[in-house]
Amino acid sequence: MLSFLCFLVFLIPLCFFTGFWWMICSLLFFISFIYMFFLPYFFVWGNLGYFFGCDLISYGLILLSLWICVLMILASESVFRSSYFSGFFVFVVIFLLIMLYCTFSSVSLLSFYVFFESSLIPTLFLILGWGYQPERVQAGIYLLFYTLLASLPLLVGILFIYSSLGSLCFYLLCGSSSLVGGLFYVCMIFAFLVKMPMFMVHLWLPKAHVEAPVSGSMILAGVLLKLGGYGLLRVFPVLFKFGFVFGIVWVALSLVGGLFVSLFCMRQTDLKSLIAYSSVAHMSMVIGGIMTLSYWGVCSSFALMVAHGLCSSGLFCLSNISYERFGSRSLLISKGLINLMPSMTMWWFLLSACNMAAPPSLNLLGEIGLLSCLVSWSWCLMFVLIFLSFFSAAYTLYLYSYSQHGSIYSGLYSCSLGYVREFLLLFLHWFPLNLIILKVDVSVFWI
Repeated sequence: MLSFLCFLVFLIPLCFFTGFWWMICSLLFFISFIYMFFLPYFFVWGNLGYFFGCDLISYGLILLSLWICVLMILASESVFRSSYFSGFFVFVVIFLLIMLYCTFSSVSLLSFYVFFESSLIPTLFLILGWGYQPERVQAGIYLLFYTLLASLPLLVGILFIYSSLGSLCFYLLCGSSSLVGGLFYVCMIFAFLVKMPMFMVHLWLPKAHVEAPVSGSMILAGVLLKLGGYGLLRVFPVLFKFGFVFGIVWVALSLVGGLFVSLFCMRQTDLKSLIAYSSVAHMSMVIGGIMTLSYWGVCSSFALMVAHGLCSSGLFCLSNISYERFGSRSLLISKGLINLMPSMTMWWFLLSACNMAAPPSLNLLGEIGLLSCLVSWSWCLMFVLIFLSFFSAAYTLYLYSYSQHGSIYSGLYSCSLGYVREFLLLFLHWFPLNLIILKVDVSVFWI
């Protein structure tokens, strides 16, 4: 694990050489390819050291982080074209990747917490440094305060675990649920619910997405939301006694909240805001699956987290491609794209189909697993899930039809039909999303 970390650290000096961003992209693609050969085949910790280790959950999310960070640099060509602090931009992306790598490979709860919080700093730099509107300062404050305030009780809970058990290693915490109390349970999981985010603590997410540059939106939707799900999977070995008691509260709250958010999506006219709210709706199903504490719930949640990371990141790329042409994110202005960019319409269709869980995407596998898990856990949830699935397809269809059809915006005289870089970027989102279905045992049957 340390060898990959050293490789990433040694990329930092290359950031400050002019015109080296393409070489950094190539090296990150190379390390992603090499990392694929380190797949652990059992649900045990491998590559263990004093501080870092890897199991199948870590492996999938580290690979997702590497992939999304390369695509972030590829999507931000305008930063390099305008030479707007391009060296510092690549440095921030590499630093964020190092923090994510350390977060997912930590074997100690305390080091996980430190890196979990450290990933906020480069994200904040991306929003404040390369965002579009002056409101990005307010969005950054929302992001910082929501996540940091919710994380303080988590730190207290971690210190309490250490004083009670004498260890914070993940693989030594299993079965040690004797120290659990109700307040301790809430302290430990609330930070992760805010990060995912759950309905009612989700207000920071649309603000952060709307004000962030395309790279910020990609990493936020692609990886940072998954930190919450990963954290829940790691702390539940200590919390499963109270998890069985209070699980129904979180499942009901997240699924009903997901239904409300799906209805919000039907009223959105801002492209990025609509995709951001759709992330909340998808993550609500992930929260529901994890809170059932069942085999299928946990496995399908992991599959949907990986699928959503690729799919929503691709949709944010598409919204940015549209924004670069029209100069607006409004669906009332950036419509009729099928007349101007017919080739790009195919990618809108493919990624929208994946977002509404059409076969053969990994989203379908995750959602079918979560639906069967939640209905078998409580048949009453069937009624909420029916509407949640329906409106999920409805707002995706609304997004696709409004952006592609309709009359052309008369203020636009000419624009590019799409560059090879953009088609490559979208292909690299869509291809793994539909290819992983051929290797289902890695994404689902890993316990």
